[in-house]
Amino acid sequence: MSVSTLAADQSVCAPLPVLGRDVTVPLVTGGEVTYAALDYAASAPALQRVWDDVAAYAPYYGSVHRGAGYLSQLSTDLFENARRTVADFLDCRAEDQVVFTRSTTDSLNLLAAALPADCQVFVFETEHHASLLPWRNARVTYLDAPRTPEQAVTTLETALAGRDPHGPALVCVTGASNVTGEIWPVRELAAAAHAHGARIVLDAAQLAPHHPLSVQELDVDWVAFSGHKLYAPFGSGVLAGRADWLATAEPYLAGGGASRKVTRRTDGGVDVEWHETAARHEAGSPNVIGAYSIASACKALTEAGFDTLVARERHLIDTVRAGLAEVPEVRILSLFGDDAPRVGVISFVVEGWNSSHFAAALSAEYGIGVRDGLFCAHPLVRTLLGSDPQTQGECGAPEAAPGERSLNAIRVSFGAGTPDEHVERFVSAVKELVRDGAKWNYRTEDGRCVPAV
Repeated sequence: MSVSTLAADQSVCAPLPVLGRDVTVPLVTGGEVTYAALDYAASAPALQRVWDDVAAYAPYYGSVHRGAGYLSQLSTDLFENARRTVADFLDCRAEDQVVFTRSTTDSLNLLAAALPADCQVFVFETEHHASLLPWRNARVTYLDAPRTPEQAVTTLETALAGRDPHGPALVCVTGASNVTGEIWPVRELAAAAHAHGARIVLDAAQLAPHHPLSVQELDVDWVAFSGHKLYAPFGSGVLAGRADWLATAEPYLAGGGASRKVTRRTDGGVDVEWHETAARHEAGSPNVIGAYSIASACKALTEAGFDTLVARERHLIDTVRAGLAEVPEVRILSLFGDDAPRVGVISFVVEGWNSSHFAAALSAEYGIGVRDGLFCAHPLVRTLLGSDPQTQGECGAPEAAPGERSLNAIRVSFGAGTPDEHVERFVSAVKELVRDGAKWNYRTEDGRCVPAV
């Protein structure tokens, strides 16, 4: 389907209703404008459907698993049904476990804590810090950024061929980059991992909200994602996949719910028999509302139809990329090139602009919210910017005054709730800022560029 055909067919591809779609914000130049939330890669706004479902459940709030009362039983059913909904959404294998966590970061740290002794881990430098850093207690091999999907597979195969073939090994890879939006060859990487006796975990934080995801089709061993990127509220996440490593590892947290039986010994100590189900790693009172909100979002996206959502997002991607291509001063960051499949995440730099200054002007003068910095993917961004990937940096903007060059980038990201007007306003604002400059004066305060008052 061509962009022109899709644009003409937008009546059947309306954005999904999200919270905050009518929020207005003040402009430094005077007046107010409807806020254009274009920072979905950090946190997507909650779907109205999800919020309504949570509000409907709230009066029936009850502690799960341990109560005989009606509300506790209702909440327990809700919680466990949410687990099944997520498993269906991910197309998990029948024997897979779904563990509810706090976030993608929490999920991958849980898996890192469950690694068998002497496990080797292989991870590309292109990962978000959530999947780059949790493996500190393992033997880690960091792989250089590939420049094609084929090179990614070859790089991994070469690394795995040199490993100890008798010990356990794990590959960690992103599904879609939080910097470039490019979709990685997950199925091929999984095949390479398994061919060399390794397992693979998929960081799907940026893939799951944008594309259908099948654990069985991709043949990954685990998948991790966050609710707050999947149009659910903050504070919930998922680790889903094979049960064996999780069932034999020490519980991620020790406490009630993780333990099946606790007894005192004659010597005064305590013996514990831990659960072997997902409960083993869900000690304490779980985030029932978080789990329910993720399940609600999974249902909403499935019912909306990923074919429709993907087609509409592709139209938005084409609109942004075509608009930025008309500005010679703009350079879009990419590993795999213009033809690579991608989700609605685009990072770029503007010649002659400090990225923090540019993002601040978009917000203060146009009511557009984007992200600037290194996006908690420092080695990748520095590689894309042509600097030493080992150079230290911060997740936010560095100390650089407006007009000074900064070693960071600007990221615009969008999804199922983004109206056409938001990306059109963004493209127009970029062109106007590059052509005419900022209308306001800005200064650096606590490492961020802010309007001068």
